[in-house]
Amino acid sequence: MQEHRITVSRRARFHVLGDLELAHDVWIVVHGYGQLASEFLAPFAPVIAPGRAVVAPEALNRYYKERAGEQTHSETPVGATWMTREDREAEIADYVAYLDAVAERVAPDGRRLTALGFSQGVATVTRWAAMGARRIDRLILWAGSLPRDLDLSAFSARLPTRALDVVIGTRDEYASWANVEEQRRAIESAGLALRLHSFEGGHRLDRKTLVALAEE
Repeated sequence: MQEHRITVSRRARFHVLGDLELAHDVWIVVHGYGQLASEFLAPFAPVIAPGRAVVAPEALNRYYKERAGEQTHSETPVGATWMTREDREAEIADYVAYLDAVAERVAPDGRRLTALGFSQGVATVTRWAAMGARRIDRLILWAGSLPRDLDLSAFSARLPTRALDVVIGTRDEYASWANVEEQRRAIESAGLALRLHSFEGGHRLDRKTLVALAEE
């Protein structure tokens, strides 16, 4: 059996809070495993202010989230994922190009670009920061883990600021996977600083923390 490849175009969607036409400060926020962009975007409503817009791209791979007792697809919720282990290099290249295209559309040069990744989205935005065409002005890593294959030197070289914001809930059930101390060592070894933020809660976004980060 021989494997062959072909490049195709496809449709993708993103959701927006705020007025992109008037925004000089644009956030691209990247959801976690099993989420949809529209649902993920809702907690960002308090962040919206004159001149700021928040954009949530949706991962290109969707699937039915099967639950016990559900008999039809019409009853089954849908989630999205940025990648799996299958054909991972192609998946990574595709989502890096996709996020570049979104950034080119919503945050042309001259606009400040903040990228926030949540859970699986942390690996996604850090790979984008290291491999993408668009430079990111500020990076927020929320309740996720740096990918072990991340090129830390490329990652560090492409960040204009020397500090990253890392956020974790005090009762996050995935805290051992996110492993803040391991991330701190990796980030500091790349010549960057880590600003750690915590809140009372589990594996979720926290509106109060989001507002505080937006005000910095």
